[in-house]
Amino acid sequence: MAEALLRHHCTSHISHHLEIRSAGIHALIGHPADPLAEQLMTECGLDISQHRGQKLSPQLVQWADIILVMEQEHKRYIESRNPTARGKVFRLLEDEKRDIPDPYQQDKDAFSKALTLIQKGVEEWVIKLS
Repeated sequence: MAEALLRHHCTSHISHHLEIRSAGIHALIGHPADPLAEQLMTECGLDISQHRGQKLSPQLVQWADIILVMEQEHKRYIESRNPTARGKVFRLLEDEKRDIPDPYQQDKDAFSKALTLIQKGVEEWVIKLS
């Protein structure tokens, strides 16, 4: 959801080209987005039906200028395994020092709550990146 929203907002609001990729620490490699995430994104006018999970690799960490994560634990995990990532890993709600709970295997309400927080974080990062 974050990847689609960030790509959508950056395309609309930032003049220079940004390449946005999604990867997870414990991603189900090759799996599509959760049906609830897909449904919510469709309601937002965004199609994530082609999304496939990929695991965060050292190559992706090295490639990225900025890595946005949902939780502080994700940040610690990435930085502990990739020391060169220090200083470029931030929570989506970094300014609020707030995590976005993973709604995986939960109900639509959990996905909706996560989406609301993701939208807020994306809006804040789009302003920073502009």
